[in-house]
Amino acid sequence: MKRREFITLVGGVAAWPLAAQAQQSKPEIGFINAASAQSYARQLAAFLKGLAETGYIDDRNVAIQYRWAEGQNDRLPEMAADLVRRKVAVIAATSTPAAVAAKSTITTVPIVFETGGNPVELGLVTSLSRLGGNVTGVTQSSVEVAPKRLELLHELIPAVRVMALLVDPTDAGTTNTTASDVMTAAHGFGLQLHILQASSEADFEGVFAKLSQLGVGGLVVAGGPFFVSHREELAAMALHHKVPVAFQHREFAAAGGLLSYGSDITDSYRLTGIYTGRILKGDKPADLPVQQATKVELYINLKTAKALGITVPLTLSGRADEIIE
Repeated sequence: MKRREFITLVGGVAAWPLAAQAQQSKPEIGFINAASAQSYARQLAAFLKGLAETGYIDDRNVAIQYRWAEGQNDRLPEMAADLVRRKVAVIAATSTPAAVAAKSTITTVPIVFETGGNPVELGLVTSLSRLGGNVTGVTQSSVEVAPKRLELLHELIPAVRVMALLVDPTDAGTTNTTASDVMTAAHGFGLQLHILQASSEADFEGVFAKLSQLGVGGLVVAGGPFFVSHREELAAMALHHKVPVAFQHREFAAAGGLLSYGSDITDSYRLTGIYTGRILKGDKPADLPVQQATKVELYINLKTAKALGITVPLTLSGRADEIIE
């Protein structure tokens, strides 16, 4: 073997451990969510965009370990514990069930949560500004705007006196508050409100049968990853059963649902990505006050309204971010 070839060979062998070391030196982020990657693709893209704004790109200078519970919230604590065992640098716990599970499981790794609930009431932090500990994050106002969805639905169908609220009993972090707030709003409007539950797609047929049995004329769907994951199925069934339904995100109205009103969830995920990147750069969770994504959006499907025999008043259509026809 020639001397030059030998030197090249030795140099290449010596470089292998260096390349492996460089690969291992990428900081790791744990990303945990109660839903699925397919149903939360838009939210994930917004998270990655926020992360990129701080200079971190997945598979380039950071590695992300994804954990999707696929609607099985009982898996979340073990998923969170597994991320700790992997020694990730920071955990982005997105969706309320994931945030609650991470907070109850993890005390040593920085956590950036994303939730539609009140972080103080959920026990994620003791204060929105003076945090302490290893947790900070972003909240969207999905719980706070649930009564507003009832109000908007009431404005569209003022003659209806019996309404219902659909909640996910496995998402206890937001269900109780949402039910209480919407019930209070219903009493204020002089409406009778029934609380119905669903935690699997198989429950939907029973829910719509119950609506007919109870004489319910309008349905408000609570927020949460389970319903977000099944927004298209809910929209299709609502149209099939001719039930006016108000939900949270534009995709619901775009899929044929009557009304969507809620926070711009992509904004809260982008902010979560930014906080995650800032912690990788050295910021401490205790120094990052909880942010709130305050932008809310109203979408009305005019085609569905016509199919249901509902006339959308100009006072309401004029306030919509988009009228879908």
